[in-house]
Amino acid sequence: MKKFLMILISLLIIFCLVMGFVLMDLHNKIVNAKIEITLKENLDVPFLSEAKVSDFIVSINGDIQDDFEIDTNELGEKEVDFKFKNEDGILLKYSYKINIIDNTPPVVWLGSSYTVTEGKEFQYDRIMCGDDTDSNPTCTVEGDYDTNKAGTYPLVFKATDTSGNTATYPFNLNVVKPSTGGSSNNNTNYEESYIPFEDVVNEFKTSDTEIGLDISEWQDEPDFDKLKNAGVEFVFLRVGGTKGTNGDYFLDKSFKFNIENAKRVGIKVGVYFFSYANSKESALKDAQWVYKQIKDYDIDLPVVFDWEDWSDYNDYNLSFYELTEMGNAFLDYFKDKGYDSLLYSSKAYLEEIWMKLNHPVWLAHYTPNLERSSYKGDYVYWQMCSDGRIDGIDGYVDINVRFKNTKKDTE
Repeated sequence: MKKFLMILISLLIIFCLVMGFVLMDLHNKIVNAKIEITLKENLDVPFLSEAKVSDFIVSINGDIQDDFEIDTNELGEKEVDFKFKNEDGILLKYSYKINIIDNTPPVVWLGSSYTVTEGKEFQYDRIMCGDDTDSNPTCTVEGDYDTNKAGTYPLVFKATDTSGNTATYPFNLNVVKPSTGGSSNNNTNYEESYIPFEDVVNEFKTSDTEIGLDISEWQDEPDFDKLKNAGVEFVFLRVGGTKGTNGDYFLDKSFKFNIENAKRVGIKVGVYFFSYANSKESALKDAQWVYKQIKDYDIDLPVVFDWEDWSDYNDYNLSFYELTEMGNAFLDYFKDKGYDSLLYSSKAYLEEIWMKLNHPVWLAHYTPNLERSSYKGDYVYWQMCSDGRIDGIDGYVDINVRFKNTKKDTE
């Protein structure tokens, strides 16, 4: 037994010595391993742009093991760590630093002219001014004007973000005299304009599309049997909203009636929530409230985040990125719950404001004479008018086209 233990101990000592030599040799190989990497001279990368490890490497004496996407959602210097095998097959670590920059000027929502009444204040801070990364860009008006004197004043609206990007917008300030009243010239021959639901069906219904509506308490309580007979294939129902930012929640007065009757006649149902959220936390609070209202119903189509308080946007102090992340938070919540999710917005705001979305889009774009939308982004639903008419609803209603395959544009 004693002899056996001695042999075992001897073998262990020999094993440890061999492993020591092996590890020392490996260490020496790694320390002395050849690393020949040439980086690009310019390591600046725009905020939220797509970039991989290899995008900043001119040459490398080996193979990158994981050419991963670099997260570019924070401004400033960022260290990129990666592994590669050199030509000798040695796995090595390497790192370099990039600089994430904001090179996008702010967006200003302003036409070529702005009108105020003589004697009133020109509240240029109410002109929408936002930025991709800056939650509160500096906005000023350059030029002289006198709101106590009627006339046209050529001015320049200037917006600057914290990165120094500047946008300038020339416009005319029109100061007009107060209206003196008097008799109005009403046109008694006014003819109501509207789009019949059947015209939309005839124009857009194919094997790859469905035609539907979005409705709320403003349509009172529709006759769903008539809607079904008219060819309505789906409806988006407003589940509710809040009374302003951080206000009390309210259930749409017609929601229960609408969802129960839509399901009764076999019309597919999705729901939307009109949000006044001002942070990711309040957007998640909205989502939790909506979930409580819909969890006992069979929802066929997506849950929709509808944020469109653009006239008060300056008061929210949100960058476009923060706004987008707020929407993503709401929709991620429902995706995690097993629902499909959707962002609703109009063409102009999708093109100018919403940034990197993780969810499909419901496009709002009203076109004349049933023309196709010119929007070039991806979308799966298209709200093509707000002045639709259909048997079963008194008054106007929004008409929508659903594309069973994601639509890039409708040319």
